[in-house]
Parts: sequence; structure tokens; C-alpha cells
Amino acid sequence: MDQHPHLREEKIDSVEILRGKFLHAFRDTVRLPDGASTVREYVIHPGAVMIVPLLEDASGQLRVVLERQFRYPMGRTMVEFPAGKLDPGEDILACAQRELLEETGYTAIYWARAGVLHPVISYSTEFIDIWFAKGLTSGERRLDDGEFLDVFSATPQEVLDWCRDGQITDAKTLTAALWLQNVLSGVWSLEWLSPQAPALEP
Repeated sequence: MDQHPHLREEKIDSVEILRGKFLHAFRDTVRLPDGASTVREYVIHPGAVMIVPLLEDASGQLRVVLERQFRYPMGRTMVEFPAGKLDPGEDILACAQRELLEETGYTAIYWARAGVLHPVISYSTEFIDIWFAKGLTSGERRLDDGEFLDVFSATPQEVLDWCRDGQITDAKTLTAALWLQNVLSGVWSLEWLSPQAPALEP
């Protein structure tokens, strides 16, 4: 139930303006709380997952697995945590496991759901489920056709420094850095699931 009905906007009419391979956009006419009407344009998104993979190096130091990927709308290479969209009917944890393997080659024994974020609430239904993974084993990546990205690792402090300095500006990765900082400091806790199978079927 809506706890703030005095702020609610009611749909009067809806027009489809785009149905692409990935995005589905609408232009709705809505009634505002004061009775006036206006237009809202928004994108339907299937939802996605993001993974914060925790990796211990040879010396036992904690590192996290990251990616560099050229993002065409931005016209630049971005530093991000591994992420990807849900397939129709796909379980969210299964999606996280699949994306981690496909993009980085890593599988994980332990998984914990941190929370959810809504990165662009003004014009999209998109949500991103945040997962932590540990007990990593490296393997072969399974990138999609036309997908090009670099995989590397960094210390949590390096990630936080890059967020501060503007080298990381991706919204989901900034949110993940907040979670990482608070989990490692003990302020926030995670509930780790029972060990998962370390590999997925091809």
C-alpha cells in the first residue's frame, strides 16, 4: 500500500514510443496530485545484477575484481564491478553466478545478497540487485559476441580513492563501494548463503 497517496501520479494514457532489442520506452500522460496533467517518458528495463567479487591475493591481501569497458553512450572507458541484465524468468542468484563467470571467468563458493539499487528513478524501471561473492576460483571467460572488456583487481582502498577522485563515476559501482566500505568496517553485515556449486554448466 502506498504510504504517501498525496504524492501519487495516476496514469491517464500511455503510448509506446520505442521497442528495441533491449529497451522499451513509453510516453504516458499522468494526472498530478493537484489535478493538472503532464507527460512522463520512461524506459522499461528487465532488471540486472552486480557482483562485488572478493579475492585474496598470494599474500593474503583482500582485493576486489573489477572491469574496464567502453560505454558507447558515455564515449569513454568506465571502471565497473561485474554486472549484467536478467534473462526472462531467470533466478537472480543464477544470473549473478552466470554474469560473474561469463565476464570474469571466476566462480564463487559463497554468495551474499547485499540489497538493491534503482540507478535512474526519473526515467527507468531499472533495478540492480547487489551481490557479494567470495571463495573465488579462476577459469575461462565466456564473453558474449561483441563484448570486449578487461578484468583486473584492486584493493578496496584503491576503489574508494578512485570514487573520491572521479575515476569511478558509474552509479552502481559507487553504490557497491559504499557497501564494500561498510561491510569491511563491520558497520553493515552480510548473510552468506550455504556453499554453492563452484561451476556452471556450459
